[in-house]
This record gives sequence, structure tokens and C-alpha cells, in this order.
Amino acid sequence: MTQAITTQNQEKITAVKGLKCKECGAEYEAKAIHVCEFCFGPLEVAYDYDALRRSVTRESIQAGPNSIWRYRALLPVETDNPIDVGTGMTPLVRANRLARRLGLKKLYIKNDAVNMPTLSFKDRVVSVALTRARELGFTTVSCASTGNLANSTAAIAAHAGLDCCVFIPADLEAGKVLGTLIYGPTVMAVQGNYDQVNRLCCEVANTQGWGFVNINLRPYYSEGSKTLGYEVAEQLGWELPDHIVAPLASGSLFTKIYKGFQEFINLGLVADKSVRFSGAQADGCSPIAQAFREERDFVQPVKPSTIAKSIAIGNPADGIYALEVARKTNGNIESVNDAEIVEGMKLLAETEGIFTETAGGTTIAVLKKLVEAGKIDPEETTVVYITGNGLKTQEAVQGYIGEPLTIEPKLDSFERALERSRTLERLDWQQVLV
Repeated sequence: MTQAITTQNQEKITAVKGLKCKECGAEYEAKAIHVCEFCFGPLEVAYDYDALRRSVTRESIQAGPNSIWRYRALLPVETDNPIDVGTGMTPLVRANRLARRLGLKKLYIKNDAVNMPTLSFKDRVVSVALTRARELGFTTVSCASTGNLANSTAAIAAHAGLDCCVFIPADLEAGKVLGTLIYGPTVMAVQGNYDQVNRLCCEVANTQGWGFVNINLRPYYSEGSKTLGYEVAEQLGWELPDHIVAPLASGSLFTKIYKGFQEFINLGLVADKSVRFSGAQADGCSPIAQAFREERDFVQPVKPSTIAKSIAIGNPADGIYALEVARKTNGNIESVNDAEIVEGMKLLAETEGIFTETAGGTTIAVLKKLVEAGKIDPEETTVVYITGNGLKTQEAVQGYIGEPLTIEPKLDSFERALERSRTLERLDWQQVLV
């Protein structure tokens, strides 16, 4: 059912028609369900685009708040009071130094490493999911997480006054565990990988009656990722890029950026344009990349073993849809090893001053690999999505970035150390030249 909502500053239309199965097309009410009862396909939100075309304009969007909620008409909520903690509208950085290093001319970094409140893109999806959870009457929210989602769910639940219990693999990075516990949720550290955590959460969701953001609330949750497409188009002056490179975990982010671009085209907000979509995975958990290389139309689950834990999903729920997007846009899906991931983190930090986590290192390393293979045109406007902050995965680079020079509080001690550092730098350059 189409619903109209009016606020003091502007008119917003929430044109949610319900949920629709991506496989068989069966339609459902907009409730806390995520799987089709007929074919077991995934459900996603369906909108009345005719109504949206009559109401959504560039001007109406720009009149909104400086957060993802400027796009509220295109998000699956009814309330005129969404949970807005300043999420979104993160910088689109013109990466000139990285571009020169790689031989590109127009490279941008969409930097969700500084997203609010927990420094990852997951703040987008959780803000939408918890707003919808509150509308549906849930008082306890939960998630299965590789770290970033637990951070976001715990933080935004605390802001909204919702009870929270999150589930994580027991071997997560310390920064991500601490970054969840600080908000006071119940944290269940499961002795298993993410796929085992997720299976347990499916059972808990069926018994406890909680709102699991990435299970029974998944159709609403995943829509939050569209805002990464919307923002890039708006920040490029209401134009689409030529090529995007993004990390692949479940595959949902990848497909929703694509959906965001298509919705802007459909609504007449940007000119129609073919955008190439390329995805990045770690060798130690690359089921989608393997399927792409082998030209399969199915994704074979794998057991994760990589430092890139935030994208280590061995059985990706949206893997086949990510494959479809990459293929129909003439994109690529590549993977890189752990050493290349660390080098990707260092490369982005040294050239652009952005400290990303291992997922971002994976994405930068794949960008480099694609450029070297001639799979990215140097003339293309390319946008790379950085989805999380390096402060959360410091363990990954320890031992690879040098040590501080310890000196006495004396001028001569400083001068000796400075000369030593310059000598070491010269030796490094000589080694590279050799």
C-alpha cells in the first residue's frame, strides 16, 4: 500500500507496496519476513515508482537532512521520525595520488571509513533496519555479524533505546569486539565461523521473536546500501560513474548499489548510463570470484580462511545476484591474497591518508590487479567503495609498517635518528629499483 508522509520542511512519499520474491515474484505484506514460502527465494521491497516520480526531485532530496534520510522517500519506512544518527553523506574523495600511482585519470574513493556512528557502511543498513524494527513493534534487536554489523547494531540500538543481543565468531579482531561491548549489549561469541553463527541466529530468530537485522528484517536492512549509490551520483553532480569497485561478502552491498543507480535512472534524477561493476574478495574466502572465473551460474560454499574477516562469508546469500550484476555490466570479480590485502591497506594510507580495514585493503588490491590486467580503462571515472575503518583491524598490519624511532631528549640524538631514517629510506628505494 502506498503511504504519504508530510514533514514540516518537505513532503516525503514512502511508496512501499510490500515485499516481492526475487525468484518467483510472489507478493507479501511489508512484515518481518525474508524468504518466499513458495520457492524459498529472497524477498525484497517493492515500490510504487509512478508515485515516486511525481514527488521525488533533486531539489526535494537536497532539502533533506545531511544523512541517508535525505533519501527517505526511497527507503522502506513509514515514520516521519526515523533513527537518524548522522549516518551517510560520507566524503567522495578525488584520489589523485593513488590514481597517478596506478595510471588512472579519474579515481574517487567513497570513504565510509568515517561513517557515523561506528565507522563502517553498516551504519546505513542498521539505521534503516532498526527504524523499521521499531515500526513493527520489536523491542529487542539482534544480528549475526563478522564485526562491523555488531558495532552498528549495538550502537544504534543504544541510541534508540532498544534491547540488543548480537552474535559474533569468537575469533574476531579485538577492536571490533571492544567496539561492540562498549554500548552495553549482550554479546554471544560463537565458537565457529560466520556461516555457523548465521545458522544459529536463524534458529534463535524463530524461537525468541527478536528483530534480526540481517535475517527477518533483511529486506529492509539491505535497502540501506542503496544510499551508497545515491550519494555517489549526487556527489558527482547528478551523474553516474563509468566503473565501480566494491567488496563482496554476502553480495548484497554490490547488488544494492546497482539498484540505487537504476532507481535514480528510473526516476529521471540522472541520465541513463551503463556502469561497470567489479567486485573484490579475499583468496581465503572467494566463492563468488571462483564462480565468476569458472563461468558458473551457482556459488559453491567455502570455508573461510583470511585476514579479511569482515567479508569472510563462505556461503553468500546474494552471491548469484552479484554474479549477475558483474556479468551484465561487463564488470569483473577478482580475489587477492592476504599479503596483497595488507599492501592494499598501506597503499591507500600512503597515497590518500585513508586508513581502511582489511575489506578496504582487499578492494584496493583488486583495483590494482584489474588496472594491471587492463580491465579498467584509465579514462573511466572509477569509484572505489571503502566500507570500514582500519582502527578496527590493526592486527592485520602490525609488523608490516615499521616502528617509531626512540630517541633521548637531546638534539644530537634526534639528528642521529634522522640520518638513520634517511639512510633506511634510501636503502628501501634502492631495493625497489633493483
